Amino acid sequence: PVVVDPSHGTGHAYLVPEMAAASVAAGADALILEVHPNPENAMSDGYQSLDFAQFEDTMTRCRTVAEALGRRI
Repeated sequence: PVVVDPSHGTGHAYLVPEMAAASVAAGADALILEVHPNPENAMSDGYQSLDFAQFEDTMTRCRTVAEALGRRI
């Protein structure tokens, strides 16, 4: 299996949604995404963490990509 970590791979939360969707499009089997209810106050890695709304949007985007390729999340 191929596992992609867009959070650590990019180091910036604003890049994570695009990289996650691209990873699904490229055939990744799993994603590691850092999520925090308030990334600005996270003890570590807040700059690369998605908040809950961003996570939901990212997963919606990833599902759309997966379904277009005949896969599911």
